[in-house]
Amino acid sequence: MSEATAGERIAEDFGDIVRRESRAVVYGELTAGLGPALDEATYPVLSGLARGGPRSAARLGHDIGLDRSVVSRHADRLQAAGLLRREPDPSDRRASLLVLTEEGSQVVTRMRARLAERFDAYLAHWPPAEAEAFARALHRFTQEALLPRDCGDTP
Repeated sequence: MSEATAGERIAEDFGDIVRRESRAVVYGELTAGLGPALDEATYPVLSGLARGGPRSAARLGHDIGLDRSVVSRHADRLQAAGLLRREPDPSDRRASLLVLTEEGSQVVTRMRARLAERFDAYLAHWPPAEAEAFARALHRFTQEALLPRDCGDTP
């Protein structure tokens, strides 16, 4: 039996990273103690808005991989907590956009700081040059392989 290729090893590890159980643990840790509206279910909504800006529930759902109705339910909880608001969509008067409030932006900043601290703690026992090389390689991989391309290229 031959040794696995780099692509096969990455595919296996990537599968572990994106597993629902893995995400739930990480999201739960990032949102712990930040209020009852924040948990592993609402984290992607808040994070998605922070990354992409104001969006309709349908567009945000597409971006984060959730059904529009699920996004709307989570948005209701986050709105009640003062973390997002709904505004009229200037391009469609029948629709509304989900928009982070200032408090919502502050919570996202805290969650991202927690995530960075978590990764720093994981990498603390690595030689600094290896940790930096990993960060650069992961950034390059994400930019080249995972993010949609504007020019219509296919992977």
